[in-house]
Amino acid sequence: MLQVAVNEDEPVASRRRRVAGLVRDQAGADLVVLPELWTTGAFAYEEFGGEAEPLEGPTFEAMAKAASDAGVWLHAGSIPERDPDGPLYNTSLVLSPSGDLAAAYRKIHRFGFDKGEAVLMGAGDALVTVRLPQTVVGVATCYDLRFPELFRGLVDAGAETLVVPAGWPERRRSHWTLLARARAVENQAFVLACGTAGTHAGVPQAGHSIVVDPWGEVLAEAGPGEEVLTVDFDPATVAGTRERFPALKDRVLGLDRPRR
Repeated sequence: MLQVAVNEDEPVASRRRRVAGLVRDQAGADLVVLPELWTTGAFAYEEFGGEAEPLEGPTFEAMAKAASDAGVWLHAGSIPERDPDGPLYNTSLVLSPSGDLAAAYRKIHRFGFDKGEAVLMGAGDALVTVRLPQTVVGVATCYDLRFPELFRGLVDAGAETLVVPAGWPERRRSHWTLLARARAVENQAFVLACGTAGTHAGVPQAGHSIVVDPWGEVLAEAGPGEEVLTVDFDPATVAGTRERFPALKDRVLGLDRPRR
């Protein structure tokens, strides 16, 4: 995971080029993950409109080329997406090793309590999973982490690894770690939660990106600054965990909801 520092003194185009270089440096990895809204900063609300771009705009183009050059699956974090026929969206991009767009996820739960992202961006309405050669990835974004029903829906759709890019603030860092571990334990899945470092819009970022196994054990955790966090894990652990401790089979509530 690439815990990118987002600071106001670095132009977006410059950060985009720098991050593309970081992605290329990860050649040989199976999956590379970037944070939420790393081009603008998740709290830089006044920048969303000016920096919004089409789904396959400049960030997609730069990241697609970098993923192809490195030969990696890339969760490129999220961008402020400008839909030509609608509002802005906080949209995550997943790219294949050939640079193709494998999936896009529009964030369902918008943060802000009737201001900021909650009023400036539209809400997505679809759960998204992506089948990689080694595992099925379920995609969520930042504030989604507080809503366990979303993750249970991803598990119902086959997810074994839950990837959560975020721009999480330092003042609530304890929640970040707690929720990542909770989502891993209750869904018996790996959680890869990738946050930003630095300070943007006056909000210090938590950093501390984290990888959690299906038993809730922390396999790796970054510090507060920009960092490349690398961890090896066996996705087959998920099936083994669910077989040895079949808690998901004992579910009673919520089983009558429509499944995608």
